[in-house]
Amino acid sequence: MTGKAIVYVGGHRTPCTMKIAVCGKGGVGKTFLAGSLAAHFASTGRPVIAIDADSSPNLALTLGLTQEEASRIQPVAENEELIRVKTATDHPGVFRLSFSVDDIIAKYAVQTPSGAHLLVMGTIKAAGTGCTCPAHSVVRALMRHLVVERNEVVILDMEAGIEHLGRGTAARVDVLLAVSDANKKSLLTAATICRLANEAGIPVAGIVANRNATPKEEEIVRAFAEENGIVLLGSVPYDPAVREAGITGEPAVPGQSPAWNAVRELAGALEKAKRPEDKSRQTGTTG
Repeated sequence: MTGKAIVYVGGHRTPCTMKIAVCGKGGVGKTFLAGSLAAHFASTGRPVIAIDADSSPNLALTLGLTQEEASRIQPVAENEELIRVKTATDHPGVFRLSFSVDDIIAKYAVQTPSGAHLLVMGTIKAAGTGCTCPAHSVVRALMRHLVVERNEVVILDMEAGIEHLGRGTAARVDVLLAVSDANKKSLLTAATICRLANEAGIPVAGIVANRNATPKEEEIVRAFAEENGIVLLGSVPYDPAVREAGITGEPAVPGQSPAWNAVRELAGALEKAKRPEDKSRQTGTTG
């Protein structure tokens, strides 16, 4: 399944450009947040590419595709013909390290009802199932190209946990959001994510409190962030509409969802935080 071609605007990033990585412990709602941010920025008329870099990809449903449409998307890392064309040489066991990737976006990015285009990266096969180097090389080059060289808004729904930060997958983004609920394990994971983001030099990094069912839960996240010297970038309330959407596989309806409206407020705050004069005050750290 392929979508409409995306027009590439070369040159340096424009003020409307933003590269956002959404991270967190599994089950905290990062896919909802990533998809809702992508839908919001697309609704403002900006070109948006949403990247599903999770090992269990389901961002397509949040962006409004049906389960059948989502099942037809072939992940980049699992597209053997694409990997072969990009990396193969005439010498067995030797592959190219330098190749273009812009055509991958034009051919494989899927237009979604949200207005954002979607690229699914897929899972690299485990050791013992064949050489993973070519697939790694293509995915790494594509991620770097999306984050560094293009002028769209790019939203990355990252794999749960912190391993991707150790690999540098989310390096060079403008904003890193560590999504957490009030669960202590989720908060500790978010703190580690913010620390690694700070060490990587990501300009804006902090926690987003998600699915707060009560004021007490929001206060728990807020207090944890303050105690650990981490910026609380936003707070998204528990919303039955989002839960219902998760059950039905449909996106929450903008304008009828308190959670979606909170994401819209978060997006505005992130645009302000991205301004150069604000960056030094918005980087999350752990003491």
